[in-house]
Amino acid sequence: MLLKYLSNLIFAFSISILMCFSLCGVSQTIRCPIQSLYQFGDSISDTGNAIRIVPLLAASRRPYGETFPGKPTGRWSDGRLIIDYIAMTLGLPLLNPYLDKTASFNNGVNFAVASATALDPSFYLVRGIINPPLPALASQLSWFKTYIRSICSTPTDCADKLNGSLFFVGEFGYNDIYYPYTQGRSVQEIQTYVPLVNQLIINSTRELIQLGVSQVVVPGNFPLGCFPTFLVVAGRNRSTAYDDFGCVKSVNDLTSYENDDRQRALNSLRMEFPNTVILYADYYNAFLSLLRQATTFGFDTENLLTPCCGDDGVYNALLPTFCGGLGVPVCSNPNARIHWDGIHLTQEAYRRMSEIIIRNLGINCTQ
Repeated sequence: MLLKYLSNLIFAFSISILMCFSLCGVSQTIRCPIQSLYQFGDSISDTGNAIRIVPLLAASRRPYGETFPGKPTGRWSDGRLIIDYIAMTLGLPLLNPYLDKTASFNNGVNFAVASATALDPSFYLVRGIINPPLPALASQLSWFKTYIRSICSTPTDCADKLNGSLFFVGEFGYNDIYYPYTQGRSVQEIQTYVPLVNQLIINSTRELIQLGVSQVVVPGNFPLGCFPTFLVVAGRNRSTAYDDFGCVKSVNDLTSYENDDRQRALNSLRMEFPNTVILYADYYNAFLSLLRQATTFGFDTENLLTPCCGDDGVYNALLPTFCGGLGVPVCSNPNARIHWDGIHLTQEAYRRMSEIIIRNLGINCTQ
């Protein structure tokens, strides 16, 4: 009887270990070489799509791009983004935006669009929440389908074409919180959107896999309570609670909830597609590392939560006081700042985050 009990116990333990390897992604590593890179997302990774839809957006003007390449490119920073550092690590050219029809897409495409939500803009419109009608996740996925039809004709052919590719689905979810929160919606209401956001991300990732994608990274969200635009809105409420970093606790709790729910959904997707590499990029803790190691990284500890570019705490991209507007001041050394314009980060912040993300993902392919 004891022997049978021990046998059952060992069997159960073995199953739990196997499940952990499957669910936790322990056994999942990126298969090299990576010959092409694809990006879906919002302004955190947009390299020039939004300004080709709305040419007068702030990212089409200086000081955007002042650090790299020295002029505006449509990147919402003073320079490079996380996806740029990923490409550089893989030995690939920086990704061109899909809407630049004169560009080369030999090594991948960037479909990300600034202001994009995961959920369709109509979802928010019927709830009285205004957001720009720019291509959301479903539209970017449609772009990819159009693109893939242009380079292959059969499922087998497409799978062959996508072999050796790495896909980033997001970061998505930032704007699904940003627009409701900055328009006065409660954290409790926004939290009800989170499962819908994550389910759409998972469904889109599943669709990519079914189209032949074999390696995909799904990033989590940032601790948005540490971003100036959220701090300004939260500061209007005297009862707002802050954490030890000075970040809005309720907003960070919300993004933690979103990330935990996303990871659970990814675990299920791994079980559904055991032969596909499905990785989670922890943007949340990578960002917090900037705050924890600010001195080591050379950031100005007196201005960790204030933007380099901007003047009066108004971070609405449609207003002239936003970075890129006439007369809006810019700090003299963006490399010493984490925040660029109150919504996006500096090149140096993205570089430091990228080092952590690349290490955690195990991206060490050499071309």
